[in-house]
Amino acid sequence: MSPAVPTDDPREGPVLVVDFGAQYAQLIARRVREAHVYSEIVPHTATAADLAARRPAGIILSGGPKSVNETPAPSIDPGIYDLGIPILGICYGAQLLAQQLGGVVDRTGRGEYGRTPLTVTGSSPLFSDWPVSCEVWMSHGDAITVVPDGFVATATSPDAPVAALHDPDRAIFGVQFHPEVVHTEHGRDLLERFLYDICHCPPSWTHTSIIESQVAAVRAQVGSSPVLCALSGGVDSAVAAALVHKAIGGQLTCVYVDTGLMRTNESEQVEETFRRQFHIDLVHVKAADRFFEALAGVTDPETKRKIIGELFIRIFEEVARDLVVEKGHLEDGADAPDDEPAGYLVQGTLYPDVIESGSGTAATIKSHHNVGGLPEDLAFDLVEPLRLLFKDEVRAVGEELGLPHEIVWRQPFPGPGLAVRIVGEVTPERAEILRAADAIVVEEVRRAGLYRDLWQSFAVLPAVRTVGVMGDGRTYAYPVVIRAVTSDDAMTADWARLPYDLLERLSSRIINEVEGVNRVALDITSKPPGTIEWE
Repeated sequence: MSPAVPTDDPREGPVLVVDFGAQYAQLIARRVREAHVYSEIVPHTATAADLAARRPAGIILSGGPKSVNETPAPSIDPGIYDLGIPILGICYGAQLLAQQLGGVVDRTGRGEYGRTPLTVTGSSPLFSDWPVSCEVWMSHGDAITVVPDGFVATATSPDAPVAALHDPDRAIFGVQFHPEVVHTEHGRDLLERFLYDICHCPPSWTHTSIIESQVAAVRAQVGSSPVLCALSGGVDSAVAAALVHKAIGGQLTCVYVDTGLMRTNESEQVEETFRRQFHIDLVHVKAADRFFEALAGVTDPETKRKIIGELFIRIFEEVARDLVVEKGHLEDGADAPDDEPAGYLVQGTLYPDVIESGSGTAATIKSHHNVGGLPEDLAFDLVEPLRLLFKDEVRAVGEELGLPHEIVWRQPFPGPGLAVRIVGEVTPERAEILRAADAIVVEEVRRAGLYRDLWQSFAVLPAVRTVGVMGDGRTYAYPVVIRAVTSDDAMTADWARLPYDLLERLSSRIINEVEGVNRVALDITSKPPGTIEWE
């Protein structure tokens, strides 16, 4: 239920989610945005001055995998509690604020995990819509046993004597459970109470407002300069291209680089959508030979990503120069001034890309070619209108912009293409094998009516060969691994329980139709501990 928003003192700043690890912060940020309030994730090492400079409407302290009683344990600048900004601590965040403000957090030996009954025992604006008893989702080994001075306990559970608390004078709240997960009854109501009634946030973060703000930001950034867009045919780059085209029209030239590592019929679909349907200026660069040459002998995944990222940029620089020459701004053979960038480059970078590529407190899981894989001598100023959006927000923006359904709801495809689904050296032969197998996976998943239900479904080609038998003869060929996962935003994912008859068809077709393959396997690893892509 979305209540009427108080008209007194509406706050336009973001709600900042302080990250203490795991995936809790990402989910909380998504839930805040689903309430139409803009949120961003910040590291727990940010100082009170850092946060105050953002003029936040509220601060949420996320859960985390550590115990506040460990040494060392993630903490925050105590000055944050004195900023006069509403604070909500969730699980680890609740225990941390209780401990830092003078309360006691003990390891009782009776942790709570999963669905747990909660009883509301005191008056709290967070619980105004709650019944006395309901089920919530717990995940803790420690418990708050003594509340700090000025705080009152407002809820309890069988093994958490203080399952919720707050300081009414300072608008500081803590809950031991996780309101951001769907298993917590009324969890969405609790977050909305905090956002609307306590932080006075207007529900103004909408798909229309995202487009309007980014159109204005792009126009302010690029002025009347020409702009290139790195267009891959995937959802992210397609939405970025459509959004920037809405902002600057004919100033935009899209560049589609055929690396030889694209999916079946990728080039034809890109041409049809952007050149013929949207009438966007499109340069199609056929560069497969250059990419295979650059990747020859390379087996390390991070090296692959960085090689691909740099070669992409070099090609965009060449296209930018050709366009300048073509438009008569520079004589052929002349050098552009060293102190001037080649122009602006649009990329479909998303928030999870930024998070996974590492930050001050987050480990680098893998370098995304459009974040961590960029060369240091980049000659472009980047335009990244989707940099702070999750995938579901990007799809909604794409629909609002009028992109075709088959583009908006296409499963994610990595920027480096099939290169990160080929384990080991990338060669034209191995790319052809994988492309053919992948096309069968997509076709059969669509035929089974599961394409929209899965976050991603694709084939992987490992760097091994296995013995098989075909037609009474021995074979020594590649295995293909099927990877299918469900997810909301790629930050976490579960392996998909595909029907046996679908797996049987996939195995039969891939082995019979793809030359060089004699075995099919299924990857049943979730994320974490694995990643969705193999490299």
